[in-house]
Amino acid sequence: MSDREQLIQQLWKDLDARTTGAIRFLAGHTSRRSFLGKVGMFMAGMGAFPLLPVLREANAQGVTPRTAVNGVADIVEMGDPQECEYWRYCGMSGTLCTCCGGSNTQCPAGSQTATVAWVGTCHNPADGRDYLISYNDCCGKSSCGSCGCSRGEGDKPVYFPSKSNSILWCFGSTSHAYHCTLALVIGHGDSNGMR
Repeated sequence: MSDREQLIQQLWKDLDARTTGAIRFLAGHTSRRSFLGKVGMFMAGMGAFPLLPVLREANAQGVTPRTAVNGVADIVEMGDPQECEYWRYCGMSGTLCTCCGGSNTQCPAGSQTATVAWVGTCHNPADGRDYLISYNDCCGKSSCGSCGCSRGEGDKPVYFPSKSNSILWCFGSTSHAYHCTLALVIGHGDSNGMR
């Protein structure tokens, strides 16, 4: 046997001994259930790993990728949803749900969406289009108290209630306690002439 073959054979023996020792140590200190749980978590994490750099790159540019919202599949989001100057909040009067543990489309835990709402048409500077926005109050918890926003662009007097933000809109829910307000995109506003 040559020196090279002996070296390779010795490397295989060392690798085999270390692998056997590691497996015996693992078998002596973990249960099957624990081992399978850790392997499952590792595999799930590896499945999500390739997505991470893409998400970071999209957020770094300040523009969220196009999303499908209520049948409107070509919205390009731009800006910070926790700021009152965010494009969806042109008709907002209330507390932003994005600051209270919710999002623009979902109430925070423990509150429920009112079944009635007011509407407005807001201009999205990212794509230059107008969108019809439904402002739904989240009810059932006391007011969040942070990120108050009162822009009221295009607000109408109370005698035109569907476009007034001066009304407590918690009618259709089990509690009339106001918590925060959602800003849902419900369609394109440029073709219907509403403003």
